[in-house]
Amino acid sequence: MTPATLEKRLAVAFSNNLKILIKGAPGIGKSEIVEAAARRANCDLVIMHPAVSDPTDFKGLPAIVNSKAEFLPYGQLRKLIEATMPTVAFIDDIGQSPHAVQAGLMQMLQAREIDGQKISDYVTFCGATNDTSHMAGVQSLLEPVKSRWHTIIELTADKMEWIQWAHKKGLREEILAFVSFRGMEVLHNFKPTRDLTNSPSPRTVANAAALFAAGFQDMETLGGAAGAGWAAEFLGFLKVYRTLPDPDECIKNPTTARIPSGEDAATLFAIAVALSLRATKGNFAAVTTYLKRLPKEHEVFAVRDALARESSLDRTAAFTNWASENIKALS
Repeated sequence: MTPATLEKRLAVAFSNNLKILIKGAPGIGKSEIVEAAARRANCDLVIMHPAVSDPTDFKGLPAIVNSKAEFLPYGQLRKLIEATMPTVAFIDDIGQSPHAVQAGLMQMLQAREIDGQKISDYVTFCGATNDTSHMAGVQSLLEPVKSRWHTIIELTADKMEWIQWAHKKGLREEILAFVSFRGMEVLHNFKPTRDLTNSPSPRTVANAAALFAAGFQDMETLGGAAGAGWAAEFLGFLKVYRTLPDPDECIKNPTTARIPSGEDAATLFAIAVALSLRATKGNFAAVTTYLKRLPKEHEVFAVRDALARESSLDRTAAFTNWASENIKALS
C-alpha cells in the first residue's frame, strides 16, 4: 500500500477504533505517516518504543496501596488510562522488542486493561515494524501479538507521492528531478547488509537532499547518506542538469528559448523534468508550448509527470488543448 493510501486508511481506522499493524522496510516513512493520519483524524498521539522498554512499562510498578500489593501505571501507560479525547497509541518498532516485552503488550492490546485498570475508550492502537528479512533487529512477533491486530498492512514506496512530499518540504529541485528521471531504483533500493553503509530509501534520500542543500556535493558525504552508487549517479546527473537551458527562461519565452541537443536523451529528459516540476495552472500554457518543441516521448513524459504531481492541471484550458492534439499519446 502506498503512503497516501495508507494515511487515509489509518485515519478511518483511528476513527473506528481499529488496530492496524504496519510492516515496511527501514526508512520508508511509517512513523511520519502515522503522525499525519493522527492529525487527519484529530487525534492526540502517544508514541511508545517497546524496543527500549521493560515489561513493567506495560504493567506498571509494584507498590503497596492501603496495605495491598498493586501494580501502578506510570508515564505513557497512565496517559492511555486517563485519556479524555481521541488518542492514537503508536507502538513503534514493535518487532525489535524482546519477547518478554511483547508478552506485556498482549493484555493491553486485546483486553484493553493492565492488571485490572482499563485503557480509556478514547484510545486506538497502531503499531509498526520491520520484517525479519530487513536485518533491523526484528526477532519475530509472537503469534498472539500478531493476531491481536485487526490487520497487518505492508507499506511500499511510491515515486510520485515521494516527489509530492519532497516538493512540499522544499527539497532542492535537482533531487526531485533526479528521482523523477531515474525512478524507484534511486528512491527505494533497500539492501540489508552488516556493513556500515546505507542504501537508497525515502529517508536516506531525504538525508542526502539535506546534505546537498547545505552545500555537500562530494562522493564521500552523499555516498554515506544514500550509498556510493546513488551518489555517483546523482553527481553524474547533476553535471547534465547544470548544462540545461534556464527552465524559467523556457517558460518566459517558450517559442524561442534554447532546446538541448536532440542527441542527448538524458539532457532532454532533464529539461522535461525541470519544466514538469515548475508547472502551475498559471504557466501551463507556456510549459506545454515549450514542450511541443521536444521529441514526443519527452513532451508526453513531462506532461504526465506534471499531472501526477498536480492533478488540477488537467482542468486548465492549456491541458485541454494539449490533450486534443495528443489523444494517441495518452491512450
